Amino acid sequence: MDRFIGADNRMSAFEVMPSGAALGADIQGVDLSVPLDNDTFDRIHKAWHDHLVLRIRGQALTDEQFIAFSRRFGNLDLAPVDGAKQFWIPEHPELTVISNVVDDGGARGSLGSYESLWHTDMSFVDLPPKASLLWAIEVPSSGGDTGFCNMYDAYDALPGKLKRKIRGLRCKHDASRNSVGQLRKGFEEAYTDPDSIPGAVHPLVRIHPGTKREALFLGRRRNAHIVDLPWAESQALLDELWDQATREEFTWYQQWLVGDVIIWDNRCVMHRRDALDPNQRRVMHRTQIGEDSPVLESA
Repeated sequence: MDRFIGADNRMSAFEVMPSGAALGADIQGVDLSVPLDNDTFDRIHKAWHDHLVLRIRGQALTDEQFIAFSRRFGNLDLAPVDGAKQFWIPEHPELTVISNVVDDGGARGSLGSYESLWHTDMSFVDLPPKASLLWAIEVPSSGGDTGFCNMYDAYDALPGKLKRKIRGLRCKHDASRNSVGQLRKGFEEAYTDPDSIPGAVHPLVRIHPGTKREALFLGRRRNAHIVDLPWAESQALLDELWDQATREEFTWYQQWLVGDVIIWDNRCVMHRRDALDPNQRRVMHRTQIGEDSPVLESA
């Protein structure tokens, strides 16, 4: 698989450098440690809509500066709490620590070193975040690459018969497990029937509120169920859609360097992560941009 790495990110005039893949672009010539003027941010925002995933390399930031940049995209959701029901960084409750570091005090972040399967962040809630930002603080020498897939293109490439079949269908998104398959506290190991699976219900085809384009909205595969279809029929249809959405021609992979900042559009992009060596440290901080309107269903 061809994984775009990108050009040297030495500071220069503002420039958008597309990855050449189905999505993704580098933004050059910006320093996120200082406030951006409105014109520069507007250009970043347009590039984000155009390319779905943006990468800004070589950023030396504080948590406060990372949060300030994130807030330009909208109100921030609070981070999920850790196993002790505390925020990972109490003074910054908007920050999630994504880390495989474990010491005598326990895990110093979430998701460990496991592979993370294709998913949409928090699709199991009624108002999934519209975007996520991830900032690389420590990275391993290899492993932990992040893949993204373009759900506009995945939908556009569906045969017309299949498009017509899924219009109006809605899918339940399982809330019981996180993106690396770990059971969340307070949930059962297995559920006896589709109706008992906890989670939100969303349309299989959604309208992006900014671009007005149609996109597949699959969320995450495990325990997903299309409402009002028999289980076997639902699973066969979802398998077909997932095979379509994750085809190589719809993907782009990010190989992390310290100082990388990535923002992806959670409404039209799914992502995944390769497993990594647990003996090599990986530490990242994440923010999520809240959504204030329900998922829009395709007409």
